[in-house]
Amino acid sequence: MLARMFDVGTSLAATVNRGATGIAVGKLGRRPKRRLQLFEFEACPYCRKVREALSILDLSAEVYPCPKNGPRFRQEVEERGGRAMFPYLVDPNTGREMYESSDIVRYLFAQYGDGSVALPLALGPLTDLSSFAASVVRPGFGAFYREARRPEKPLELYSFEASPFCRIVREQLCALELPYVLYNVARGSRERSAFVARSGKMQVPYLVDPNTDSALFESADIVDYLEATYAV
Repeated sequence: MLARMFDVGTSLAATVNRGATGIAVGKLGRRPKRRLQLFEFEACPYCRKVREALSILDLSAEVYPCPKNGPRFRQEVEERGGRAMFPYLVDPNTGREMYESSDIVRYLFAQYGDGSVALPLALGPLTDLSSFAASVVRPGFGAFYREARRPEKPLELYSFEASPFCRIVREQLCALELPYVLYNVARGSRERSAFVARSGKMQVPYLVDPNTDSALFESADIVDYLEATYAV
């Protein structure tokens, strides 16, 4: 019980330190025909900025977790871009592949927003500082690889960046280097009605595992499931 309270409390503190950025959808532009691909790891403050932009822009993405010492996707990023540096965005709609969180954020708002970067992501050093402050209260969570079985198909996670409960699940997915499709359903999302039709209620996180035909709410249950199913 105390461990769970600590887990939720520190995750909530991370949300507060970022001013709940990513809790709601902002002004949207055109929609991509193909999903974006994001190589990142949960504890990285720069990766957080890109995930927040995805939530604000109501964009889904294929997420390839790259925890430290991870054997799969870090190597792929190095092969594609020449450096094991994160975040790394691939946009198959335009052929762009990019490092640097600030460049990625500007690109996303130019391509899929109204051209203006949302204020919490446009404050330069202040944005970076608060993102680091969010990482500090969750030291090491979602940073280091733990040996795990590889799923045949990517998992699916319905989430939004500012949710402290979703963060706990993303950290576990990252530590186990489990690729997943991220469906952002922040407040005001156009995807919420389809999500409720599928799941039966508006509650996140919601994990779907097509490898086992499992679907779960509740972050603690999802973490236990991932541990039992994939951790070695």
